[in-house]
Amino acid sequence: MIGIKKLDIFIAKKFCVLFAGTFFISLFVLMMQFLWQYVDQLIGKGLSLDIMAQFFGYMALMLVPQALPLAILLSSLITFGNLGESSELTAIKSAGVSLIQSFRSLIVLVILIAIASFLFQNEVAPNAQKHIAQLLISMKQKSPELEIPEGIFYDGIPQTNIYVQKKDMESGKLYGIMIYKMTDSFEDAAIILADSGMMQSTEEKKHLLLNLWSGEWFENMRSQELAGSAQVPYRRESFSHKTIIIDFDGEFNMTDMAGISTNARTKSIKQIGHDIDSLKQHYDSIGHSFYEQAKMGYYMDPTLTKRQLRAIAKDAKTKDINIDTLFHHLTPDKRKDVVNSALSRVQSQTSDLEFKKLITADGDKMLRQHYIERINKFTVALSCLIFFFIGAPLGAIIRKGGLGIPIIVSVIVFIIYYILDNTGYRMARIGVWTVWFGKGLSPAILIPTAIFISYKANNDSMVFNIDLYRKFFMRMLGLRLKRYVGQKEVILNQPEYANDVERLKKITLSITSYARHHQLKSPPHPIKVFFKYRPDNAVARINDELEAVIEDLGNTKDRHILAALNRYPVVSEKAHTRPFEHKWLNIASAIIFPAGIFLYCRMWRFRLRLYNDMKSIKNTNDFIIKRIGELDTLGLIYNNKV
Repeated sequence: MIGIKKLDIFIAKKFCVLFAGTFFISLFVLMMQFLWQYVDQLIGKGLSLDIMAQFFGYMALMLVPQALPLAILLSSLITFGNLGESSELTAIKSAGVSLIQSFRSLIVLVILIAIASFLFQNEVAPNAQKHIAQLLISMKQKSPELEIPEGIFYDGIPQTNIYVQKKDMESGKLYGIMIYKMTDSFEDAAIILADSGMMQSTEEKKHLLLNLWSGEWFENMRSQELAGSAQVPYRRESFSHKTIIIDFDGEFNMTDMAGISTNARTKSIKQIGHDIDSLKQHYDSIGHSFYEQAKMGYYMDPTLTKRQLRAIAKDAKTKDINIDTLFHHLTPDKRKDVVNSALSRVQSQTSDLEFKKLITADGDKMLRQHYIERINKFTVALSCLIFFFIGAPLGAIIRKGGLGIPIIVSVIVFIIYYILDNTGYRMARIGVWTVWFGKGLSPAILIPTAIFISYKANNDSMVFNIDLYRKFFMRMLGLRLKRYVGQKEVILNQPEYANDVERLKKITLSITSYARHHQLKSPPHPIKVFFKYRPDNAVARINDELEAVIEDLGNTKDRHILAALNRYPVVSEKAHTRPFEHKWLNIASAIIFPAGIFLYCRMWRFRLRLYNDMKSIKNTNDFIIKRIGELDTLGLIYNNKV
């Protein structure tokens, strides 16, 4: 029992050190990703260091809940990857401690982290969300720093475009100035040309003073009284010196939080519950009011309708109160008036309903956002546990530490989680999916995945063995390794050359007979392949005999024979006969249309390859038989020199 406690402390220490590092790395990556979204609102605004410090501080607090699951995933992967790579995990299992038992201390830590994440989202993150939104709006509204470039029009001053041909960086003087001032429209534009000028900000940084020398001022004088006139009067002024005052607020002003506080992300669970009740009550009253209006305005009074129909029937001198009959008794002008009146009423009511739909749709959207944020506080905390039970078993299976493979696996898992969570969030926000389905999509997929991976890791399954998958795909695609027979430094048993020659001759006869009988160049018969298969073990027997000869001749010292042995292909024994061993799998693959065609073409390819392999085996056999005959003639075989 004491050993288990020491083991728990040992694993927990390794995990905590890695978790601290990966947390700050994950937080930094998320902050950079968030920063890139708003970088255009920060550059060129001349923001002070205290404002930037607030922005990055609130950003970090806001992204802490998102950084925790990623840090847990990466740190658990590295922890158990290091243990597996250094064989410490093998020693732990050999001591009778299962993989799940070694998780005990970390499970407690991760549960505490998940609880802290939930409390952080409920208490700290809403306040950070509120302040970061306030800062972003304030930064967006702040005027940019006045840095007028050369040779292009600068639009950083409200309602003003300014062009400067050249600037003197030492004196700050501007040359070749062209200014376009616009108020309401292009007709009210003023154009100012000046040879030179100076620009400076007032002391309170609310206005710009622009001193111009040697220029002209052109300005249209269009007014509302002359709006219909084709001729527009204008004013032209030449000046040697002129001072222009332009409104330009260069200070940073914090915006009001009144509009921000309605955002569901800036609220705790208690506030969200209270606001959901308020929103339901408010929009229910609006819906009830719309319903009452619809009953009064969209439906005609039955008594009035009946009275009107009787009047129309009396004018038509008929007792049959039928709408179509009465409509046909009307004059063409009255018919047109009736149709236009009905169409106008329908259009008016449709427009009214569309407007009311916008109001109720906004209410539904706000309610969905509140429901989403309430569920999100639980799902983000739950993702800490999910990522642990994905990361730790994967680390134990992969058994690679460091920051190489664990980072790749972590990024892949996190991207899958992000796609699922973001898709569910967007679909739930616009009302295509229900809120519980949208926010439950990623846990519903990742929880079974975590259970499956943990089960396989605890049972030392080979499901994540890369070599196993590599061999499977090589077999499916018909790929194979090249044969390599090297010269041995120490030879215990000399080759039996005479016996090997006889065996090679039999192999040559067997492959010649097999190729002629089975017609390997022709396509396979689909009925025999998928439905009426007969066992064919001839190739397997030939290959076993050939491998025995290769193993025996591998003890030779003759480099020509060794080179010939490496020319023997690695023969696929049964791939040319049928796709699968089991009959029902062959039948199923034939029924499934694309799979059947692929497997049929694959098998035809294997038949052609087997034909070429047999030709190569026959030629190699002839060469080795000839070479052994030459060695026998020289007397090298019996003198044990080869």
